[in-house]
Amino acid sequence: MNDFLFPHLSASTFLRAPARQQASERPFAIAGIGYDGAASNRPGARFGPAAIRRASLMLYDATHSLFDGCPIDYLCDAGDLALPHTSLTRMRETLAPLAKELVSRHHMCWLGGDHSVTLPLLRAYRAVFDRPLGIVHFDAHCDAWSEQLGEPSGHGTWMYEALQEGLLDPKAVVQLGIRSSGGKEPIEYVTGLGGKVWTARQLRGLENPFQLAPVLDEIRHRIAAAGNPPTYLTLDIDCLDPAFAPGTGTPEPGGLTTAQVLTFLEELIDLPWVGMDCVEVSPPFDVAELTSNAASAMVWTYLAGRVHKHIHAR
Repeated sequence: MNDFLFPHLSASTFLRAPARQQASERPFAIAGIGYDGAASNRPGARFGPAAIRRASLMLYDATHSLFDGCPIDYLCDAGDLALPHTSLTRMRETLAPLAKELVSRHHMCWLGGDHSVTLPLLRAYRAVFDRPLGIVHFDAHCDAWSEQLGEPSGHGTWMYEALQEGLLDPKAVVQLGIRSSGGKEPIEYVTGLGGKVWTARQLRGLENPFQLAPVLDEIRHRIAAAGNPPTYLTLDIDCLDPAFAPGTGTPEPGGLTTAQVLTFLEELIDLPWVGMDCVEVSPPFDVAELTSNAASAMVWTYLAGRVHKHIHAR
């Protein structure tokens, strides 16, 4: 059977990129983190990496219209990392050294998994770059609770923990799309340390580059004012309105549009990015693969922009 005619039947790597074992010299890499043991509402994000890879096959030979290129010739796929599935502590202890080795060799894009995986990733980046990071965080939730449902750590506490541990420069923390009804304490914690939060309400109706220009300019200014630290992108797919991403663990109505997020990714190509993750894609709750398609397009767009910069920097 010709899997080019039936691309949904072959999804072993993102964009059909070669496995890392065969192309470890390539500068960009994908890795899956199929862990959802910290999900507080609907589980299923452990199946996110496979669904995002499968959706990416529609883009494997595509040319990005803005960046005029395709990242596939610069990309390899490290597969899904072998991690404990039950203990959050053991998962994080296992993931951090694996991530550090990959980060030291490649510009990484991580496919989650629930958002608890971001904390050990940030620990790895902090160790490799030896300084606090900047971060641009798309999400419906601040994830800056000091505890979650009686647990000391989870997928809603990683931002609080990262700031407490000094992994991030608070003044270079940017959060976009926040709209959780859980209370204002997490927003006050982030902004009280000097971070910036744009709620989904503040971003309503702002979609194209012209409309978003003041927000984009302030993000660039904040990162520059912090000394252009190595900057990480974390994209919780629930930043999108459930109309665009129903397949997620904690859907919140009133979110961003796919076009809004793509505008941010395309326009912020000039930031000093060092890696990204896309998390909380839960295929059991998806409809017509809307969520996995949005996630794959966002990872592809980020990679297309980074490869464009990589090529033109030489």
